[in-house]
Order: sequence, then structure tokens, then C-alpha cells
Amino acid sequence: MIVSVVSGGLLTGSPASAITNGTFDGAGHPAVGGLVSPTQYSDGTWIYCSGTLISPTVFLTAAHCATVGERVAVTFDSDYEAGDRAYPGTFHADPLYPGNQSDAHDIAVVVLDKAVKGITPARLPAAGSLSDLSSTQRFTSVGYGAYEVTNEPGGHQYLYDDRRMVASGELNSVNKTWLRISMNASTGNGGTCYGDSGGPNFLGTTDIVAAITITGDAVCRATNVDYRLDTASARAFLGQFVTLP
Repeated sequence: MIVSVVSGGLLTGSPASAITNGTFDGAGHPAVGGLVSPTQYSDGTWIYCSGTLISPTVFLTAAHCATVGERVAVTFDSDYEAGDRAYPGTFHADPLYPGNQSDAHDIAVVVLDKAVKGITPARLPAAGSLSDLSSTQRFTSVGYGAYEVTNEPGGHQYLYDDRRMVASGELNSVNKTWLRISMNASTGNGGTCYGDSGGPNFLGTTDIVAAITITGDAVCRATNVDYRLDTASARAFLGQFVTLP
């Protein structure tokens, strides 16, 4: 998620990195992975963005996570440690990114060098299928982002452990390109934070990726803002890499 700075896989605005008010995913969503930094940070954190395998060789994530043509690596380990397996590939972003407020085009894929075996790819939504959602529709957010935000004397601190986490949140609002999902813990919701950028928001408990995490509020407590995948613009980009439903 991006919250207001470009850091840890977030957009300019407010970052969405890790899952808050959630639980360890374990083997729950094996198609969800993370982009691995080639060098370890001083705090030990290696995963800087999240994403989803949508074909054996295509990993979906956010455009703000890397640069076009960059060589990157993806892990699907639910509790990542340096040295765990990572799949190399090349980063491809929507050429219209960064777009504008109405359509950011903040979508990208990593085309992996070799097919991933043993993991069933997640599904994409049908065209226009998210336009008339119920106000009580829930989403399952998954990612490797910050799991907690503390308020220290020097300011807010974002805590990471490179574990795949999961949380559930209820629809807040929807427009032609964005889904906004509540992550207010007081109403029983959880959501994303810095490091969760590019990660999936599954429709209910299905394996359909309705939208990818892009941004949210700076302290990861209110709203998870996500880029819809059922729109003409998202499908125009994705259709270059995978067969669409």
C-alpha cells in the first residue's frame, strides 16, 4: 500500500505495505508472493512489495514497485528468510502509468524466466463484474507488508517480519477504477499497510483477485485503496500477458 511517500513498495500518497489486524497466512494463499530485494536492509527486511501468480509464468503486482525492464525476484515462501527460493523475472508496467487520479494505471507484471510448478494461479475477474457489489461485500487482503504501526517518541514506526499475512475487510465504496475497503479494526475489519502494495484483494473467500493494493491512510488504520482488475484499462494491459476470463 502506498501512503504518502515512495517507500517499501508504496505509491506517492499513502503506503500500503503490510497486513494489519490480520493473521499469519501459512499455506492459505500459496499463489501470493513477494518481490525480494537483492540486498538486505539494516533491519533485516527483504520483501518490498507483494503480488499474485496469475499464470505459471506471470506474477501480478503494482507499477510503482519497480522500473520497466528491471530484473527482479519473486518468492512464494510464507515465512521468508534470506536464501529461500526466489524466481527471477523481468518487470513490465502499464506504459500509461502513472496516469491520473481517475485512472492511475498502477499495474504491472513480472514475467518469470521459468514456470512455477506446484502452485495453482489465482483467477482474474470478468469484465465489469465489480460494478454492482453489495455494500456488505467482503474482501480478503493478503501480503507481506507491515503487520503493526506503533507511535514512538520519534514518530510512527512500521514493523515488518517478511511473513505472508491475511485479513478481511468490508467494502467502503467503489468507483470506475478504485475499490475502497474498510480496515477499521473497531468494526471488525483488517487490511493493508506499507509493503502490501501490489498484493491481492480477493473477492470474499474466492481465489478471484478483484483488485490490487495501491495506497491508503498513512498509519494503516482506516481505508485500503485498491486498483480494480475488471476495468477496460486493466484488462487491456493484462491481456498482453494472460488469457482473460
